[in-house]
Parts: sequence; C-alpha cells; structure tokens
Amino acid sequence: VMAAIVGAAGLAPAIAAARAGKRLLLANKEAIVVGGALFMQAVEQGGATLLPIDSEHSAIFQCLPEDRATWHQRVDHIVLTASGGPFRSRDPKTLADVTPDEACAHPNWVMGRKISVDSATMMNKALEVIEARWLFNLAPDQIKVLIHPQSIIHSMVVCRDQSVLAQLGTPDMRVPIAYGLSFPERITSGASRLDLLTTAALTFEEADAVRFPGLHLSWAALKGAEGSTTVLNAANEVAVDAFLNGRLRFDRIHAINAQCLADLQPGDCGSIEALLALDARTRQHAQRLL
Repeated sequence: VMAAIVGAAGLAPAIAAARAGKRLLLANKEAIVVGGALFMQAVEQGGATLLPIDSEHSAIFQCLPEDRATWHQRVDHIVLTASGGPFRSRDPKTLADVTPDEACAHPNWVMGRKISVDSATMMNKALEVIEARWLFNLAPDQIKVLIHPQSIIHSMVVCRDQSVLAQLGTPDMRVPIAYGLSFPERITSGASRLDLLTTAALTFEEADAVRFPGLHLSWAALKGAEGSTTVLNAANEVAVDAFLNGRLRFDRIHAINAQCLADLQPGDCGSIEALLALDARTRQHAQRLL
C-alpha cells in the first residue's frame, strides 16, 4: 500500500493499513507527524512492514541494516539534508513580498503547491525531523539538518564510531519509490545515473534560524506535550492554504504556526478520534488568528 494522501487526511487510512499488517510505503509524512506513537503502535500491533518513501528517510533507511533491533546500538545521530528551497540566498527582509508562484518554484524538485511552500519555509523539513523521530526511534537531539543545495546527498547516518554513511543519487523520486516497491531487492528505477565527474561541488550550510524559523519548531514540538506535533501540522496546513489564496503573507506563516503551538494544550491523544479533534480545534484557532 502506498500512503500518499496529502495532509492529516491520510492519518486514518494509513493507520488502517498498518493495523491490517500491510507492506506500507509511507509517502504521507503528516500521518506519522499527526499520529506519532499511535501510528507506530498500529505498525507494531499489525505486524506491518513500514518503508519510508520520502527521499531523506529512504536514504537513512538504506544506510541502516535490515535488522531494526540493532539501530539504536549503531547510530549516534542522523543528518537530514535540505536544498534550502528557492529562498536560500534571498534577503529575509524581502520575504514579505514572496508570491505563491515564487514559493512554488523549487530549484531541484517538482512537487505539489502545498509541499512546495513547505519546502520554501523549511516546514517540510520540520515535518521530516518529526517523522524521523518516530521512524528511527531517535531522541529529538539525535536529528540534525544541513542545507545541501545540490540535493545529491539525500541524508546521512553518523554511527557511534563516527563513520558517516550517506546515500547519493540524482534528485529523482523514482529511486526511493523503486526501493520501497522492491525492498529488500533493488530494481531499475528509470532515474538518471549520477555522474560524479560532471557533478558540481557538493556544499553544505547551516540551517539558518533567522531565514528558516519554521524548521526549529520541529524540535520545540517534539519536546512539548504529546500532540504538539499534531497542532503544528494543522496550523501549518491552514496557514499555507491562506498564503496560497492571498490571505496571508509568506513571512507570517511561521507566526501562525508558532502562536498555535504556544496557545493550545493538546490534551488526550490516545485515539484517532482524539487526534482528529485536536486537529480540528487547531484549525479553528488558526482561522481565528488569521
């Protein structure tokens, strides 16, 4: 089963597939961001095989041994790479003027408009940090992010002995999809071959909290009360929709997300119904803030 429904709407079907013991190819990061412990509990109880399809999480998964029980013994931390999106080098003071078309013009990947905006704000990477916490059973501080504009190294695992394992390839989603479909074997993906002799120099930059404040909400949400990641995701969906429809400035997306995190106490998160109720409550609050 490929779980690829965009947003929190993908939570219930993804959990149903997990409980049914399916081979679950997870392309919908929001399902695990919203579901968290409940989602992973469903995977374990159903005996499902969970395979990440995001290029970054697939890269981490490919660098780890098939025996998941040994992961915690091997890993010091992981590094998720990010292209930096279309505004990596833009003056942060000018971000108030960003248009939806500019935000959706990603330099390396072709994506839907919502995900493209998330990439431009780095909220997409924030959601990936949260997803990685659950997929690989890591503490929040074991997840790092580096800007890597070329999108050739898709992510890295830093082992306990400080060896660094990385997965490289051209920026083409056919590679992680093919790996998920064929796991544990490998099949032809149709992607272009990576030619290191003609590839530009690989560079890395700090994920600037001034330029990308949304990224750092991921660690705040993970360290907050259970359900904080549900709040963050719901607020962001409302804020991005408002931006795409001309109701909110690009640089105010972060303000809506941060205020919802500060204002709302999650409460009960023990069932799908409770999580969806929290999602709805957050959306109402975000609309009031708008």
